[in-house]
Amino acid sequence: MKRSIFAVVILCVLTAFGCQNSNGQDAKRKLSKPAAEWQKILTPNQYHIMVESGTEPPYKNDYWNNHEKGVYVSAATGEVLFSSDDKFDSGTGWPSFVKAVDPKKVAIVHDNSYGMSRDEVIEKSTGLHLGHVFDDGPADRGGKRYCMNSGALKFIKK
Repeated sequence: MKRSIFAVVILCVLTAFGCQNSNGQDAKRKLSKPAAEWQKILTPNQYHIMVESGTEPPYKNDYWNNHEKGVYVSAATGEVLFSSDDKFDSGTGWPSFVKAVDPKKVAIVHDNSYGMSRDEVIEKSTGLHLGHVFDDGPADRGGKRYCMNSGALKFIKK
């Protein structure tokens, strides 16, 4: 009986440490403004995605099926981040791109939230969450899939 209790306690401790940061917020990620300031600037959905590292449902967001020509800018700063020329249908229900327009405008940080090991994409100048990048994009276009949240972007039609 004592062994069982000890095993449960050890399991709980390991789970607690293994699930640290389970809200998706990267404690190492520094925002350029306090969260309260971003809350005044961003819509509730944008704030949830960009500041709280939230996500939106697949296939129920503005840009997953957008096929118009143009650029995708940060919803927070207006900086051009992605181009329709680099967008592809990943079948995931989120807008996906093979690369950022300017790699210096985004940063990749390791994300262990929700029990997964992923690479988070943030806007470099602000520290705000945009989405994640994966290595399952089109091989002939570099192999990356920048899976972005529509709520972190605004589309500007050409």
